[in-house]
Amino acid sequence: MSTSRVQRAYRFRFYPTAEQENLLRHTLGCARLVYNKALALRSQAWTAEQRNVTYRDTSKALTEWKRSEELRFLNDVSCVPLQQALRHLQQAYSAFFDHTGDFPAFKRKSRGGAATFTRYAFTWDSGKRSLKLAKMREPLAIVWSRTLPANAIPSSVTVTLDAAQRWAVSILVEEEVRTLEHRKRRRMDLVHEHGTCPGKNRTETLKTSR
Repeated sequence: MSTSRVQRAYRFRFYPTAEQENLLRHTLGCARLVYNKALALRSQAWTAEQRNVTYRDTSKALTEWKRSEELRFLNDVSCVPLQQALRHLQQAYSAFFDHTGDFPAFKRKSRGGAATFTRYAFTWDSGKRSLKLAKMREPLAIVWSRTLPANAIPSSVTVTLDAAQRWAVSILVEEEVRTLEHRKRRRMDLVHEHGTCPGKNRTETLKTSR
């Protein structure tokens, strides 16, 4: 069987405790602040000096922000979503310069928010289907509306809050899938075996089967 490995995100609703919601809202707010400050830094540098501010520059700026008295609260949340916010901004710039996306826009609180946690910022127990994020004492109460692939190990998880104040988590995993060539071959096998095209009404039989 011909297969390939791909990354796929599985999205689930979850219902945080009051303590978890407070931490998550604080995390989303901090990630949004870091994204917007980095965007302002890059935009102002180019407008005033035609100077290009890189991802590395914004990462250094984040370290300074966290040391300042004004922004010391950034240390109250996991550092990973803040760093990921800078990565997302860099990806947005890359898409703009590649003509595959619009110029990055400032994020608004009214639209909800998102925070991405990489592998070292969460704990995953596949046996219990338990997901606990950094700085949390207990796992999220996830509504498992579907099953993850067997033995799947999440590489990252993204928590989102939409404008309607609904929480969701997207779990990114790597899984094996059949290649297009294999699916086509399987489809032709079914046609020759049954005289019908899979997915079509059984009355639409091939002429050769009559």
